[in-house]
Amino acid sequence: MSVGTSAARADLGGLALAIAGAIAFSGKAIIVKLAYRYGVDAVTLIMYRMLFALPLFVALAWWAGRGKPRLTARDWRIAAVLGFFGYYLASYLDFAGLQYVTASLERLMLYLNPTLVLLLSWAIQRKPVTARQFGAMAVSYIGIALVFGHEVTLESPDAALGAALVLASALSYALYLVISGAEVQRLGAVRLTGVASSVACLLCIAQFAALRPLAAADVAVPVLWLSLLNAVACTVAPILMMMAAIERIGAPLAAQAGMVGPLATIAMGVALLGEPFTGWTVAGTAFVLAGIGLLARAR
Repeated sequence: MSVGTSAARADLGGLALAIAGAIAFSGKAIIVKLAYRYGVDAVTLIMYRMLFALPLFVALAWWAGRGKPRLTARDWRIAAVLGFFGYYLASYLDFAGLQYVTASLERLMLYLNPTLVLLLSWAIQRKPVTARQFGAMAVSYIGIALVFGHEVTLESPDAALGAALVLASALSYALYLVISGAEVQRLGAVRLTGVASSVACLLCIAQFAALRPLAAADVAVPVLWLSLLNAVACTVAPILMMMAAIERIGAPLAAQAGMVGPLATIAMGVALLGEPFTGWTVAGTAFVLAGIGLLARAR
């Protein structure tokens, strides 16, 4: 086998991992919407998701930390802050928002994350933003306005609340990305993800213990299975697949492959949830994907 053939297969394998990871992560919103049909609330649902994911994240942190220096008190403090914003607060706000908006709108709004990172970097770190970047962001936000405006007419005024919660979730995760850059370089992406996610899992479990009686944990059996599927297939597995993809094909190409995520969510929402599929959805999705693509080129 030639070197060129091996490299081509590695590229195809990395691209397949990136696409699979994007689709798997997109399934989270579908599973959450399905679980809500059994009368469970956001606090209980995210508790079960994180309860099932906790052992996997602990194992991930241990595996990535083998042969490396032990974490210092400062490392744990940083991991706690990143876990709070990146995985606890962002996840809870996302779950809460999904009670009021379609999975399609939720995924499109979360896909705006690069624009929020750019704006936060400008506001916090004073990094310049070019006119081309502002133009690309405008294209994306026009797409969100199209889908959101149509959804308000189809659903209820609560769609505005749901959209605000999902946007706050995206903002929280963008803040995590902005402040985690130096720590990722120092501790490694896999180790930091494992530790910060473990902290977030404990926070979600503690939130349930503080806000709900123990009897609230008695949920329908399908909710448990959906939460297990969410934890494994839509939380931990996509992280591993995307990291493996980035290692093989690089972050830019992996990010481009991630564009299948919103499309997968829309398709699954229509097929599994009966969500409407209209010209507004198509147009809004096209604007969002085009805007993110333009932003990537502008950067």
